[in-house]
Amino acid sequence: MEKIEGKAKLSLDRFLDFIEKAGNKLPDPAMLFLILLLITWGLSAVLAPINFNAFDQMNGQEIRVINLLTGEKLAAFLSNMIGIFINFPPLGVVLLAMLGVGVAEHSGFINAGLKYLLGVTPKMLLTPILVLVAIVSHTAADAGYVLVIPLGGVIFYAAGRHPVAGIAAAFAGVSGGFSANFIPSSIDPLIQSYTQSAAQIIQPDISLNPLNNIIFTGISSLIVIAVVWYLTDRIIEPRLNRSLKIDKDIVDIPKMESLSQKEKRAFWLAFGTLLLGLVLLFFWVLPEDSAMRDADGAITSRYAPLMASIVPLIFILFWIPGLVYGFASGTYSSMKNMIEGMSKSMGSMSHYIVMAFFCALFINAFTESKIGSIAAYKGAEFLQSLGLPAQITIVGIVILTAVVNLFVGSASAKWALISPVFVPMLMQLGISPDLTQAAYRVGDSVSNIITPLLPYFPLIVVFCQKYVKSTGIGTLVSIMIPYSLTLLVVWTLFLLLYWTLGIPLGLQSTYEFVMVK
Repeated sequence: MEKIEGKAKLSLDRFLDFIEKAGNKLPDPAMLFLILLLITWGLSAVLAPINFNAFDQMNGQEIRVINLLTGEKLAAFLSNMIGIFINFPPLGVVLLAMLGVGVAEHSGFINAGLKYLLGVTPKMLLTPILVLVAIVSHTAADAGYVLVIPLGGVIFYAAGRHPVAGIAAAFAGVSGGFSANFIPSSIDPLIQSYTQSAAQIIQPDISLNPLNNIIFTGISSLIVIAVVWYLTDRIIEPRLNRSLKIDKDIVDIPKMESLSQKEKRAFWLAFGTLLLGLVLLFFWVLPEDSAMRDADGAITSRYAPLMASIVPLIFILFWIPGLVYGFASGTYSSMKNMIEGMSKSMGSMSHYIVMAFFCALFINAFTESKIGSIAAYKGAEFLQSLGLPAQITIVGIVILTAVVNLFVGSASAKWALISPVFVPMLMQLGISPDLTQAAYRVGDSVSNIITPLLPYFPLIVVFCQKYVKSTGIGTLVSIMIPYSLTLLVVWTLFLLLYWTLGIPLGLQSTYEFVMVK
């Protein structure tokens, strides 16, 4: 039995090594996005004359490929280039958050916090605790990408473990487990709004609760934690220890010597400042007429100022305690030291900014060309035409969504396009919109971590290069493939079991619908 298991592990290693080598032969991520931009332009010109008979069922308008090589489109591209780059969603999120985190890290506040965390967390529980924090970070929009994932590497490195394994585990929790969370977030009402509109094609008076998947996503969190924990400790980290050696000359990594009495006092003073900030925020948000709520008094709505302020709040809640710790511990003697810390954090982001420029141009062109939209529509149409049993159709939705997600990154954009096909189709099989939405969310999550088209993917590569400079796209993809495939299988089987047992998916969620002939 051990020989068989050894052969299986050896085969897996060979497969992942092949993926890594092949992927690392790709150009630098910045050049890769430039090449993809040129390919998108060429395909748009070739495919524009073709009628694919694809329609947006929300408004009935035909979807056609748009030629981006016309004089008008090229002129628009040049005139809008600055705006496309500046308005690239991850760019501002990353840079603003890193300014605050940079001060907290440079002053030593994060280092001190990690020492305390490692002191109370058993080494064997480090992985599940990290994944749990990564999953909960979804509530704070994209904060997990710029905060939890790099800290995963720091925590693992400080504990004497492979830092890239910590980054991978956190990435799997933040992005691979995107649809798993105990706490409601802004994505819940956003996805539900498209599901309800699509369901009203069949049943005009239907009303779905914005938290129609919250029970399923909450229980799914335990599944994701278990899968990522097992894979990280038993497969990913052992392979990394064998094949991906940490650079000997790495710098600026927090060291984990014991804290002095002065550092301990400084930490608790800074931590108290952080808690005070959170308490003040709580009492600001608490009143029903708070300015941080939306017009209906909701907190987690995408229209609530609180949800739009998550990243600025992260900046403030790290920047101020970082300053307090710096001056209290003696690390800072003047405000000039703070500026040095912020400048240092921006310097580490230089490669990411270059990649973000080309990534923003490519994603904008790919979206505007409608190539991805037609691919998503045709995939859903093909699945519908097969007329498969409901259980197999659910599995098909998960797989199709996972594949489409490799080309169309936005969860809401994909669902806005294909929900009018999936939801009415399955309602006619007696399957509720809540279940169809849950299947979509599983498929959307599991492939996030293996597509370089994820806007934050280049940033994760940069985080890994802090410890292993040779890390490339192929390296990261090969690390994340076991997470992606295992989550795809386990999470899909769990969804089918969940459905079979008839457990409610969320608030006011049901499987009972009138069959439509």
